Amino acid sequence: MKSTSPDQRSTRRGFTALELIVALGVIVAIVLLLMPAVRTSREPARRTQCRNNLKQIGLALHNYHDQHGVFPPAFTVDAEGKPLHSWRTLILPYLGQAALYDSIDLSKPWDDPANAHAKETATYCYSCPSNPLPAGMTTYVGLVGEQNFFSPSHPRKLSEFPPNKSSQLITIFERDYERAVHWMSPEDGTAAELLTPPADRKTAHTGGCHMLLVEGSVRFVSKDLPQETLKSLLSIDAPLFKGDF
Repeated sequence: MKSTSPDQRSTRRGFTALELIVALGVIVAIVLLLMPAVRTSREPARRTQCRNNLKQIGLALHNYHDQHGVFPPAFTVDAEGKPLHSWRTLILPYLGQAALYDSIDLSKPWDDPANAHAKETATYCYSCPSNPLPAGMTTYVGLVGEQNFFSPSHPRKLSEFPPNKSSQLITIFERDYERAVHWMSPEDGTAAELLTPPADRKTAHTGGCHMLLVEGSVRFVSKDLPQETLKSLLSIDAPLFKGDF
């Protein structure tokens, strides 16, 4: 039987190690090449989930209206009129979060120690999967103003909206991710914020953001939407326009 010298065995071991290094290098290169494609393919799924989140929120708003006769107020207040809790807290029971809602002391501010447990709880329905935000933070904010869906002075009834306006009035929109708020916080957005020049807005989705309409449908609104069209989507008294957006 032919024997193998130590030098030959050493050479073979070295060659095998080299092959392994080369193979690993090829695998790493392939993974790096595929990563952008994987990220790109995942974004449509994230965008769809974000859209579904807003649809669930829209359904919860209407279920709240069915039970209370009005949509939730933009926020609750104490005896001195200081905001305590957001509409996002008030619709929790209609989002399958009744236990979380029951754990909140609505007589105390959202960030009071008595509400620490709820404050530390992240809610999936308020989290856009395209936004790498800390747990509990959200970019879903209501449009608040005397001419907007959320009045700062009273909860609105569906009957307050002119005929056909529910399909052309924004209730909730995705705020710039740098201005995210805690889901319990009674902080929301304004028409002026939405009318910020598109180039200055930073959204999680390329080219625009999702917006929930009164009727419950969700639209992806382009950053390039004409300002006049956008303005008509913000005010209750704005005339209806023809066409799509």
